Amino acid sequence: MLYKLIYIFHPYLSVLNVFRYITFRTILSTLTALLICFVFGNWAISRLRALQVAQYIREEGPPNHKLKEGTPTMGGCLILPAIILSTLFWADPRNIYVWLLLFVIASFGAIGFLDDYLKIRRKSNKGLSGVSKFSLQVLSALVLALVLYFYPGFNEKLNLPFLKRIHPDLGWGYIPLVVFIVVAASNAVNLTDGLDGLAIGPLTIAFGCYLVFAYLAGHVKIASYLQIPYVAGAGEIAVICGAVVGAGLGFLWFNSYPAEVFMGDVGSLSLGAVLGAVAVMTKQEIILALVGGLFVFEALSVIFQVGYFKLTGGQRIFRMAPIHHHFELKGWAEPKVIVRFWIIAIILALVAMSTLKLR
Repeated sequence: MLYKLIYIFHPYLSVLNVFRYITFRTILSTLTALLICFVFGNWAISRLRALQVAQYIREEGPPNHKLKEGTPTMGGCLILPAIILSTLFWADPRNIYVWLLLFVIASFGAIGFLDDYLKIRRKSNKGLSGVSKFSLQVLSALVLALVLYFYPGFNEKLNLPFLKRIHPDLGWGYIPLVVFIVVAASNAVNLTDGLDGLAIGPLTIAFGCYLVFAYLAGHVKIASYLQIPYVAGAGEIAVICGAVVGAGLGFLWFNSYPAEVFMGDVGSLSLGAVLGAVAVMTKQEIILALVGGLFVFEALSVIFQVGYFKLTGGQRIFRMAPIHHHFELKGWAEPKVIVRFWIIAIILALVAMSTLKLR
């Protein structure tokens, strides 16, 4: 909204015309969120430590993780305000996608906050029950899906990578698909958040990728040239993606190994959900499985491990799941696991962006 106040004076100062451009406001949004995290990061960590908002380490985790016990958590309380403020400063307040994404950030952030709060209060790894957490996630995602479905002009046809002429119309089926994507992305990111900087690094990469997708989808000429679905107003989503990239980089400053703070469920659940929502709004739903392939791999490792354990009466596929713990127990140093997973995330993002021309 701040840019609207500034733009009022453009007839008197022509240089202010630059605020019309999404690219410029996306850069400002990124830098604003980054600056907020830098300025308030140490203060936030000190407050979390003073409030004894400390990470609980489960006994069955890797032995070396006991050293992390007592590290402040709920760092999402720094990330989310940075994103929200940057969005309110530089995004167009008339755009429905802006408000829907803010709703997703707030609702999933609240779910994560409650889960973290209960864990800290009980001094255990038991927060919200699985049923309660999942139900609240589905409810929030359902609100998003219904608003999108009934919003005039929004296209419920599915965009398939590599196939430019095939766009299945899912009708009402698009609603459960949206719910699945948002909830699955939220939980996949949450499962990945187990090492210092492991989740926020790939998240920043993924949002950088979707920043490009959003800008292209909102530009009628470029979308037509690339033969991707044009989504009127989707360009403003780039501003929010920029805010997440900035906040992610700012948080990584404090979350990199050895971490001074963890993001907690308040951060991982909300950022994962926003990533899923952005994928839906930009009509790049399927490609999310590639952009966020690292999160998919982490989630599948848990599903396969649990399923195989139950079927075989106690046997395991991996030494421990999620799979980043498997590599730790194989002897990889934590920084090596983290950086190698970041490299994989970058490769997946580049491959995903290459699909823009492979149609």
